[in-house]
Amino acid sequence: MTKIGFCAISGSGMSALAQVCKFQGNDIYGTDRSFDQGKDQKNKSALESLGIKIYPQDGSMLNKDFSVLYASTAVEDTIPDIKRAKELNIPIKHRSDLLSEIFASYKTRIAVGGTSGKSTVTAMIGYILDKANKKPLVINGALLKNYENQKGIPNVILNSGDYCVIEADESDGSIEKYTPSVSVINNITLDHKSIEELQSIFKNFAQKAELGAIINKDCLNSKSLITANKKVLSFSIKDSSADFHASNISPIADGTTYIYNNKSYKLNLIGAFNVANAMCAAACCSLLGISGETSCEILQTFLGTKRRLEVLGINKQITVIDDFAHNPDKVDASMSALKSYQGRLLIMFQPHGFSPMRLMGKQIMSSFAKHMNKNDILLIPEIFFAGGTVKRDISSKDLVEYAQQQGANALYFATRDELKEHILKIAQPQDRIVLMGARDNSITTMGYELLEKL
Repeated sequence: MTKIGFCAISGSGMSALAQVCKFQGNDIYGTDRSFDQGKDQKNKSALESLGIKIYPQDGSMLNKDFSVLYASTAVEDTIPDIKRAKELNIPIKHRSDLLSEIFASYKTRIAVGGTSGKSTVTAMIGYILDKANKKPLVINGALLKNYENQKGIPNVILNSGDYCVIEADESDGSIEKYTPSVSVINNITLDHKSIEELQSIFKNFAQKAELGAIINKDCLNSKSLITANKKVLSFSIKDSSADFHASNISPIADGTTYIYNNKSYKLNLIGAFNVANAMCAAACCSLLGISGETSCEILQTFLGTKRRLEVLGINKQITVIDDFAHNPDKVDASMSALKSYQGRLLIMFQPHGFSPMRLMGKQIMSSFAKHMNKNDILLIPEIFFAGGTVKRDISSKDLVEYAQQQGANALYFATRDELKEHILKIAQPQDRIVLMGARDNSITTMGYELLEKL
């Protein structure tokens, strides 16, 4: 039995891979500074329930019997685990190396790329394949609501078939490590890299796919890649000439309805963009022998992923919603979905990182402003700073000022605690409190705190 260590095992990418390696019969060990700080205890218990052994992040986990230590990009060389691995000559590899090794070992490999919607589309494809008895291994960056009752952390679907479905991340360049049977390109919009860089990356990604590529015909930047592969299927919610097209999209109390091939279907998710995600997933599964109709039928019981316009609860007729939106395209999609329903919006946006805000802060503010009316309020705390020597030449005050110039009712707060108190003071029945920001479990925690104190 191979002994494998994971440093920063609580992260969404690392925890998923640790669970896959355990499922494949390996002896798995892990550490995480969050566990040592008393945080993420639910994840710790979930991993331990699978027989994964958790140690303090002090180097004590490792001995010469370990074959490899996997570390995430967020881990520094000064971490005791990394130092100890080097002393013992244990190979240290990156998370994406392991993901590409697992992916390459499967006969039929589906990689889902794109700036927005990767987690949801990966989850949809995995769910369709699972319900169609194709027994897929699915590795996701988000928590799958249909699988919350399984042991472990629900960011994987563990099966022993021929299919593997993964999210392919372009932000760290790891997308270039994969050779997919099917390449899915959900969209290409501004995020971590320039549009020119992204188009080059995704063109190569599409060309490599053996069975074919799935491309969004509604996105100008991805539409240009339609000739990148001999077998391309397009999807759209605007252009009826696309191979997979949905029409008559209507918001309903608990989701969205749409028409595909003259038949009406329901999604338990809000927003036209989720219907586009469904068309994307259906197009992909059609290359794997599942009809579009079957996929749409299966997706009627799909519950979505955590932190994607997720309703945390309702108290005193005030709804609290948790959302992952953090770039212009995601904010635009979420706001569009939210504004198709009644009620004032009290939106907290937590900016992450000075470089991303320098690159796209103005566009994010424009995405908010174009959907807000005079009653809606945008509340922005100071930019989250994880440490380091990055240039700190932009503040949330700049973002608020720009949003105000665009006509949005925007307010600045030095801390999130002050912002939380202000929301509690002004929230009224029928309001929707929406908390937005990426990769930050504390946002969800704040949502539950607000619910309790309303």
